[in-house]
Amino acid sequence: MSRQIYLTGKIVPEDQATVSVFDHGLLYGDGVFEGIRVYGGKVFLEKEHIDRLYESALAIRLEIPMTPAEMTQAMRDTVAANNIVDGYIRLVVTRGAGTLGLDIRRTSNPQVIIIADSISLYPQELYDNGLQLITASTIRNHPGALSPRIKSLNYLNNILARIEGTDAGTAEALMLNHKGEVAECTGDNIFIVKNGVLKTPSTEAGILEGITRNAVIRLAKEAGIEVQEIPLLRHDIFVADECFLTGTAAEVIAVVSLDGRTIGTGKPGPVTGKLLDLFRKLTRSWSGERQTLTCL
Repeated sequence: MSRQIYLTGKIVPEDQATVSVFDHGLLYGDGVFEGIRVYGGKVFLEKEHIDRLYESALAIRLEIPMTPAEMTQAMRDTVAANNIVDGYIRLVVTRGAGTLGLDIRRTSNPQVIIIADSISLYPQELYDNGLQLITASTIRNHPGALSPRIKSLNYLNNILARIEGTDAGTAEALMLNHKGEVAECTGDNIFIVKNGVLKTPSTEAGILEGITRNAVIRLAKEAGIEVQEIPLLRHDIFVADECFLTGTAAEVIAVVSLDGRTIGTGKPGPVTGKLLDLFRKLTRSWSGERQTLTCL
């Protein structure tokens, strides 16, 4: 069965979902996107994702040609058109077609693309045994050059870091910031547990403020776990009791080694397991607007 794609106002078969080769999203990575999970046919934390999409677009002076409410409905319609019960949404907004140059005044007709499909998760054995990481030599973009809060279509530095991880035989790679501090992984945020305290880099470290990251922080606080958003070094990961990643696809997954050095016991820890359980209970009972996370 052909996938049904939302393309700027209508849902069409995937072979009809085309954009101009002069679109600046293709030519220059000029656009924004969101990756969103669907649980039980409901879009998970859709308001948070939509808000971030529109904030990213505002930051790059990209006017999205529909309201947030219309975008929300278009996502739901695309999920329904593809009969997605548990899956993934890729929501993309491009600058639109223009000339072979950087002047945004010479572009027009921004494209809204919504893809709803199945999702490829980490194998269960990695949830059971944990991930191994290496530290990539490719660092996060300098926040003075491009705000990490903008989820743009240009992910080249993440891709280069992921290549390093793949070459080393790991499923993910740790990225440092321009100060040598821990930032995040190529597609996931990172947490450690030390003496029962949950620690994660703050947004000042040049990270993308992940939606799943924030959900896990709220769940941890509700469970009585102290949370600190502070600068971290690789040293902190090496001496941590536990380490885990959070992300749209990953949810919550343990990390058991970094650069060949064992973290904690070398197995997924109890705090990681508890937060994964809490997160999955939340998502598996998700009912959209009728259920919200309590903010502390």
